[in-house]
Amino acid sequence: MSRRRPGTLRIGELAARTGLTAPTVRYYEQIGLLPGGPRPPRSHRIYTEADVERLDLLRRLRDLLGVSLDDLQEIAAAEEVAAALPATVADVASASERLQLVDEALRQADRVLDRVRGRAAEVAELELLLEQRRHGIEATRITPGW
Repeated sequence: MSRRRPGTLRIGELAARTGLTAPTVRYYEQIGLLPGGPRPPRSHRIYTEADVERLDLLRRLRDLLGVSLDDLQEIAAAEEVAAALPATVADVASASERLQLVDEALRQADRVLDRVRGRAAEVAELELLLEQRRHGIEATRITPGW
């Protein structure tokens, strides 16, 4: 039995923590939504809390807003840029290059936010439509002459 570092998870534990299945986690790795975690020789792949957070965000976007896999891939790429930004910026000597890196990360974050806001607006419109239908149904309940 291999010993794992504290704070690491196996695929079943990761799946349980994120509300996904192990095959879904494997699929997300295959299509690049989740970077493959380290896999010691003759052992299971291990995952971290960062993987839990990333998959939880992706699952929520998928389930709550119906974000497509293509959109999830773009969001995952933006998340990778944001996660790597502190180290990337620290390696750049020029202030103007650092500013360019930060500006690009902000543009990516804004694109993701715009997508989420667009989906949220669609959900709000649908909610309004459904509320109007419900009120129409309710109005027939209290209409005299039945």
